[in-house]
Amino acid sequence: MIERIYLDHNATTALRPLAKQAMLSLMGNPVNASSVHADGRLAQAALEQARNDIAKNLHILSSGVIFTSGGSEACNLAVAGAQKVDQPISRRIVSAVEHSAVSASAAQSDMLPVDEHGVVDLEQLEALLQGQEPAMVCVMLANNETGAIQPIREIVDIVHGHDGLVFCDATQAIGKIDVSFAGLGVDLMALSAHKFGGPLGAGALLIAPKISIDPIIRGGGQELRRRAGTQNLPAIVGMSVALSEALEGVRDRELMSSRRDAMEDKILAQVPECVVFSKGTERLPNTSCFSAPGLSAEKLVMALDLAGISVSSGSACSSGKVSESHVLAAMHVPSNLAHGAIRVSFGWNSDAEKDGQRLVEIWTREARRMGQLAAE
Repeated sequence: MIERIYLDHNATTALRPLAKQAMLSLMGNPVNASSVHADGRLAQAALEQARNDIAKNLHILSSGVIFTSGGSEACNLAVAGAQKVDQPISRRIVSAVEHSAVSASAAQSDMLPVDEHGVVDLEQLEALLQGQEPAMVCVMLANNETGAIQPIREIVDIVHGHDGLVFCDATQAIGKIDVSFAGLGVDLMALSAHKFGGPLGAGALLIAPKISIDPIIRGGGQELRRRAGTQNLPAIVGMSVALSEALEGVRDRELMSSRRDAMEDKILAQVPECVVFSKGTERLPNTSCFSAPGLSAEKLVMALDLAGISVSSGSACSSGKVSESHVLAAMHVPSNLAHGAIRVSFGWNSDAEKDGQRLVEIWTREARRMGQLAAE
C-alpha cells in the first residue's frame, strides 16, 4: 500500500490533538452560551475565555473578536458590513490577488494591481486614493497560492493617510509567520481555524475600536448584535487552543523555509525551465507554487495523487475544479506556464525534508514525461 503524503495544508490542515481534546470535553453537553441558567453560564464563561485567549494572542481587545463560521463569512462580514462609526465608507478597493470570499463581496470595487511577484503596487494604491472619497482597501496578508506576503504596514500608512480603512484577510498567515493585529495596524482582520490546526466551521473577524458592523446574519443578540446565531462553542474553544499551539510553532519557520527552498533547488536543478512563482519576494515558509512551460496542472495533480501525494492546482476553493489561477493571471504569468502550476504547502505535522524529496522525484518524472509527449 502506498504511504500517502499530504502537501495541501493551505487548503486545510489536520486538527491538532490538543484542540480535539478540548472540543471533545464539551461535545454532548448543553452548551448554549445565550441561556441564563447554570449550564448556559458555564458555556458563556468558556466562550469568553476563548475570546480573551484569542484576543491576547493576536493583540486586540476582546470586544473586537467576532466569532463566525469560518474565514469566508468573516471576509463577507468585513467587506459588506464594516464602517467607521463617524464616517460611512461605501467605496471598496480590492487587490487583484484576493480570495473570492473578498472579491465576490465587493462587486462594485476598484482593482489594485500587483507586480510580477504578486505584491501590490503601492504607487497605484496612492493614485487610486488621491483626490477620491475614503475607501476600504482589501489586501490579504499572505497569498494562499504563491505565499507572497504583502507590505501591510505600508499599506495601512497610505490608506489611513486618506482617511480610509484596511481589511486584511490573514487566514493563510496565522501560525506560519508572526501576526499581530495591533502591530499591523489594520482596521479589520479575518482568520479561519482549520488553516492552523483548528476545526472546520470556525473563524473570526477582528475589528478595531470605532469600527461598526452591519450584520449579514440577523435574528439574535449574539456577538454584541454583530453576528446572530448560537455560537459553536466546541469549535470556538478548539480554535482558541489550536491558535495558541500554532503560534508556538512559528518559531520553526526558518527550518520550514530552508527545507522548502531545498525542495525548490532540487526541482530547478533537474528541470531548469521550471519557474517558482513569487520566489523573488518574501513568502510564507511552507508554500511553493511552480510550473514549467507546456505542463498540465490537472494531469500533474492526478499523477501525484496516484503516486500517493496530495497537492492542489492554485486555489482549492473552486468546487474541486482545476482551472487557471486568477492570481497568476494578475501577475501576468504566460498562459502556457500558468496552465501547469501546482501548489505545494507543508503543515504543522509534515516531515518537510522527506515529503519534499518524494515530491521532487514524482513531479520531475511526470514533468519530463509530459514534456516528451508534447515534443512527439
